Amino acid sequence: MRYPLRSLFALLLALLVAGCGFHLRGAGGSALPYRTMYIALPETAEVRIWLERYIRSSGDTEIVSDAKQAAAVFQQLGDSRQKTILSINAQGRVREYRLQLDYTFRLVDGQGRELVAPNKIALTRDISFDDSSVLTKDIEEGILWRDMNNDLVNQIMRRLSLIKPKDPTATEED
Repeated sequence: MRYPLRSLFALLLALLVAGCGFHLRGAGGSALPYRTMYIALPETAEVRIWLERYIRSSGDTEIVSDAKQAAAVFQQLGDSRQKTILSINAQGRVREYRLQLDYTFRLVDGQGRELVAPNKIALTRDISFDDSSVLTKDIEEGILWRDMNNDLVNQIMRRLSLIKPKDPTATEED
């Protein structure tokens, strides 16, 4: 008697969630409006590695190895990562740090004409600190930096898929 009631409840819940337009983040709508793209970053750059993964999994955009063949060229204009002291205790020891990541990028075509104007993404995370568990806090800091990189690439992909690219052949008066 309880099993059919649970399955009926699960079915109703699934219909309710599907009916409200719910979909997982990253699913659908993230296809880029470019057929080919070149990423002007070193091969080992963490942002490049994650960006390539997202682009390959999101749609029909192909990553090319020559900027001249690309419909769009991703360029990093700035990447600033800082760790600053947020608060100290009565003895003058650090209690909290703030991790800040500022990233600026733009998209140009193969001839260098701007398709997407410079965009800036600023991320911050606060982390508590304890002298008695330095190793644990170091690992936690590394996890936060990795999480910030993942969030950065998610935001870049959302912006690239939502921003309508400019026509580089159009004049400023148009």
